[in-house]
Amino acid sequence: MHEQLLQRARDIRLAIFDVDGVLTDGRLYFLTDGSEFKTFNTLDGHGIKMLINSGVRTAIISGRKTPVVERRAQNLGIQHLYQGREDKLVVLDELLTELGLSYSEVAYLGDDLPDLPVIRRVGLGMAVASADTFVREHAHGVTLARGGEGAAREFCELIMRAQGTLAAAQNAYL
Repeated sequence: MHEQLLQRARDIRLAIFDVDGVLTDGRLYFLTDGSEFKTFNTLDGHGIKMLINSGVRTAIISGRKTPVVERRAQNLGIQHLYQGREDKLVVLDELLTELGLSYSEVAYLGDDLPDLPVIRRVGLGMAVASADTFVREHAHGVTLARGGEGAAREFCELIMRAQGTLAAAQNAYL
């Protein structure tokens, strides 16, 4: 199965991430004033930066809308941010038209039923280990790590390994 995932990842030009349950552990934290906060994993963040530096475009599509996600996307250099969008397939089609890409050139990492139409349509559709069982069953692959605990890093490194850019990115730190 791993070789099949590497094959799917070779032609990826755009990697898309869900937020809650993928870039976070899925828990929602609300303060008494009604504001919310999220916790993100630094390993995931650096993986996304490495992926961007390797030439792969990145996007976030989230059904929820919070300023925290906007700030995180800016900090990481994620080029395309869509929040408050429930129909993720419609967003995907808009983005592909804008970028001139095909479904086969897209990878998506999700965790729940609203992610499933995109997971099933793109060239590499993956679920995090903590994803809904039905979603895991219908994804091309499942990360070993749970959402918010390194799953995005694993996803990024899979794409980079398939494209021959991971070793150079890692060796730059030696």
